[in-house]
Amino acid sequence: MTISELTLKSSDPEPARRFEVFTGSGRRREWLPEEKARIVAESHDAGESVSAVARRYALSPQQLFAWRRAARLPLDEPPAPEPLFVPAVVLEPKSESAATRPAKQRKRKAVRDVGVIELEIDGVAMRVGRGADARTVAAVIRALKSAS
Repeated sequence: MTISELTLKSSDPEPARRFEVFTGSGRRREWLPEEKARIVAESHDAGESVSAVARRYALSPQQLFAWRRAARLPLDEPPAPEPLFVPAVVLEPKSESAATRPAKQRKRKAVRDVGVIELEIDGVAMRVGRGADARTVAAVIRALKSAS
């Protein structure tokens, strides 16, 4: 009795033509970049189908299409380092004459400006007053950066 008679339950008397034995742990194969480039180039040759090239190297056509798509992408350039600090500009308060503004408003304005931080991100100004929640301020800054 042959192996094909044991494994095939067919009425066809012809024995199996191909018999594969998988040994080892069955882990994924690792392809060198040069091998991938050669296989991708071969799949672009005239008269070659992706499926035929994939069969030749025991790949799935989907894997070969993924390699072809990756080959079309530009090489990743290292991202420019983000600045760690934002330049701060300190301006002197505008001096207004006492005659143009009543003393009551000046007191309120002076108290309101103490401890205020003003940020400008891509043309959007944000004022952070005293007692503002740090998490809320950080969330607003992230939102402003992502919108730009």
